Amino acid sequence: MVSTPAQPPYATHDVTNQAPPSAPYDASDDAALLEGLRREGAGWAEESIRRLGLRAGSAQAQEWGELANRHEPVLRTHDRYGNRIDEVEFHPSWHHLMRVAVAEGLAGAPWADGRPGAHVARTAGGLVWSHTDAGHGCPASMTYAAVPALRAQPELAKVYEPLLTSREYEPELRVPTEKRGLLAGMGMTEKQGGSDVRTNTTVATPSAEPGVYTLRGHKWFTSAPMCDVFLVLAQAPEGLSCFLVPRVLPDGSRNTFRIQRLKDKLGNRSNASSEPEFDGTVAWLVGPEGRGVKTIIEMVNCTRLDCVMSSATLMRKTLVEAGHHARHRGAFGARLLEQPLMRNVLADLALESEAATTLTLRLAGAADRAVRGDAGEQAFRRIATAVGKYWVTKRGPAFTAEALECLGGNGYVEDSGMPRHYREAPLLSIWEGSGNVNALDVLRALGREPETAEALFSELALARGADTRLDEAVARLRNRLAEADQTSARRLVELMALTLQASLLVRHAPAAVADAFCASRLGGDWGHSFGTLPGTAGLDAILERALPELS
Repeated sequence: MVSTPAQPPYATHDVTNQAPPSAPYDASDDAALLEGLRREGAGWAEESIRRLGLRAGSAQAQEWGELANRHEPVLRTHDRYGNRIDEVEFHPSWHHLMRVAVAEGLAGAPWADGRPGAHVARTAGGLVWSHTDAGHGCPASMTYAAVPALRAQPELAKVYEPLLTSREYEPELRVPTEKRGLLAGMGMTEKQGGSDVRTNTTVATPSAEPGVYTLRGHKWFTSAPMCDVFLVLAQAPEGLSCFLVPRVLPDGSRNTFRIQRLKDKLGNRSNASSEPEFDGTVAWLVGPEGRGVKTIIEMVNCTRLDCVMSSATLMRKTLVEAGHHARHRGAFGARLLEQPLMRNVLADLALESEAATTLTLRLAGAADRAVRGDAGEQAFRRIATAVGKYWVTKRGPAFTAEALECLGGNGYVEDSGMPRHYREAPLLSIWEGSGNVNALDVLRALGREPETAEALFSELALARGADTRLDEAVARLRNRLAEADQTSARRLVELMALTLQASLLVRHAPAAVADAFCASRLGGDWGHSFGTLPGTAGLDAILERALPELS
């Protein structure tokens, strides 16, 4: 008998030319982020942001994000005895993520922090901690945004604001005033209207107790239904009004908040989004009757900023993953990083990421100063947040698709994490008003609040004379304002966004970054996809700034 020689195990399966895991890494290792943090008045928070960045990029935190999305929330409408409970169960990783977010001040804490720059520090924290998972940022964002809206009813704010600004995370449903910290959600849209909230049919009926109503109706897209309290729009006798709805009433009984189902969403899978039904649901009026939109609009302004922040974070996260892969993967006789065309793609993505991050922090700075009474910053924030929400969130899906492609087939499989980020990206353009809604909001601001246009052009004027392409774009923008209408609204807002981003980069970024951005985005020396920067662009300098580990 002829014996065959023993074969080494997996003789045909040696693993070579594959990138190692990207974690651990430092999610705060981003020059645009740290420079913006200091520039916008929150340099005092740099140490904590760097610490949080290391934690966000750790293998443990990255695993939390992956597990929270793999093990999705589960709706429990009844307990074992048949009692209605309407609770949502989450994987422990979700609670780990939430606990860190709340403790690090990424929910309502800035409203209790008297330091200038507190809101900027929170935004910077979100830009690094959301490298883990985007879904848990939703309840943190809504809790942050609920505080200024709740202040329209001072007696309610006195009770709830200290709990909404707490850094304690207690997920169990209990009487709100018996907890050390609360989370807030909001219920605005209904199935027949969506963003057109004035078509809402939920009815609010006054009770014998002043300021207390009962609600009957439904909501179509209420995220984070496990929150303790919600700001809800409903039709009161004097018109659409805002109400505070607690999940648990002061006597310890469950308020009627029947969760009909959880949404089966494209992305944002770690976060529960629901369709709740109200039937005799007890609610407290927030602000005057008939002024519900005006009352809750401040909440929307805050959450729109967080949409910009989340899109900028996805850009940065996927750029880091693409750069890591290019550093370790070889093709056609050289590392991907050394291939000129791949360098063009990565540098183009780096420009887009820096522009998004820089604008995000400028918006956060405006929000921080507006809270402190700066009228000019209030006007700038009013228009620039809507502009940023429209443009940065629009760029997200194309950006994440290109970053995914940098990994080739490896990026298309779930293990890479890139498909999760890709599915997440479109949400930010839809949440808090789609692109059309935000573009029309810019037109509304221009028509009703002329000081907003003045504030925008005052900001652009700070870069006047620094780049002829920018100066020419600002002149085109002035001309388009005179003939702005619905049909051309998107083109107008796009030009607003690009000139604003370019002006910030011209003033604050290295010359190579500013020049390449103006040449491509404003000067027309660009193709129709990423990786089409002009040959004169300083690709090496751009990459060294964005991804220094690649140099």
